[in-house]
Amino acid sequence: MALSRLLLLCMVASEVWDAETRPIDFVCDRVSRRDLNTVADMEAALADCDVLKTLPSPIQLPCIKVHKASWERKSAQEKRRDIAVSLGALTGSVRVVRTLSQPGCASTLLERLEHTVNNYLHIVTHLDITGSVESPVLSCTPQSTHSLSTVLWTFSRLLTGKLEWLMADLTHRCPRR
Repeated sequence: MALSRLLLLCMVASEVWDAETRPIDFVCDRVSRRDLNTVADMEAALADCDVLKTLPSPIQLPCIKVHKASWERKSAQEKRRDIAVSLGALTGSVRVVRTLSQPGCASTLLERLEHTVNNYLHIVTHLDITGSVESPVLSCTPQSTHSLSTVLWTFSRLLTGKLEWLMADLTHRCPRR
């Protein structure tokens, strides 16, 4: 148990950014975004976690499908809201499943996923994007799964799809180097 907590602490500490980091730094530094994306590491940990075949409860998947023309017509505020709603739903589902899981490899992996999703949610919600704030709406009909590998794959697609497209829209705010 103590070894499990120590391992979790080391994983969390390795993913925490410098306290001085600002969301604009996330927008302007593609390498930092790539380094923060630890889905591949979690997928490798899942392969070593042979206990976890199916989750005790389904996890709501983030909306990843995008109609390019519709996405381009959205404001940055709408895009951010779309991503934040998906991340919020995902973190809530992961939290519920984690509380239902037995302690061990699966629980540790779910806790790591929850922490990672929360990091992204914090960054996205603190981006300096002006505009009217409307009530959040999902851009798709939510799907859910009992497969953690499907959850990780879908989360990765959200990061490399919608989130990267939003970052590309915001790079004009980056200071010139």
